[in-house]
Amino acid sequence: MLQTPSGGAGHGTAATDGLMSIGTVLNVLREEFPEVTISKIRFLESEGLIEPQRTPSGYRKFTVGDVERLGHVLRMQRDHYLPLKVIREHLDAMGRGEAVALPAVGRQRDGEAALEPQEGPTAARIGKDELLAAAEIGEEQLKEWESYGLLTPMPDGAYDAEAVTIAALVVELGRFGIEPRHLRAMKAAADREAGLVDQVVAPLKRHRNPQTRAHAEARTKELAALTMKLHAALVQTALGVRLP
Repeated sequence: MLQTPSGGAGHGTAATDGLMSIGTVLNVLREEFPEVTISKIRFLESEGLIEPQRTPSGYRKFTVGDVERLGHVLRMQRDHYLPLKVIREHLDAMGRGEAVALPAVGRQRDGEAALEPQEGPTAARIGKDELLAAAEIGEEQLKEWESYGLLTPMPDGAYDAEAVTIAALVVELGRFGIEPRHLRAMKAAADREAGLVDQVVAPLKRHRNPQTRAHAEARTKELAALTMKLHAALVQTALGVRLP
């Protein structure tokens, strides 16, 4: 359940009129969706899934209902891998008070894994057809992205569920004329950053103690979050911009 801030003065809280800035909305959503970005929120707005108000100076202002709607959208993408067109239809049906049945897609959430090893897959996965539908792309586009290393199928042909996020971002960047071949350098940089993190946690991963291995997973997530923040800060500094 998303917890929206109460009204009051000051930074990072809702305004006294009950409206929230995009930065406040981002902080609220990140409690459940840590990977969400301002760019993602703007993209969902451009697709007509939300319609925030605008101040005379052009700043977005969101209601509690907008935030809840964003939560529904992100949840349907994360848990059911639905394309935006289908999500929009579901939201419209919910707005009319109709019951909505969502497809069941198995995945394991963070924090649900026990310390002892369990049988079966432990990572969120998505099939090829589900990925194509969620990203709203064709097989030729997928093959092109794979040739540049942006997406990599597992040995059984399935993909890590994060592939949906990657695909959505590649599509969004394409709107600005940035083609998949331009993103090879970003992929190479990501691989180097992942290699650095892996060097730090590798000794913990090899430990026989299940609790130590669980600690390695937590440390990996912590280091991944720090490297992403540093990467974002370095890009902003290089461009001379500051995201709101």
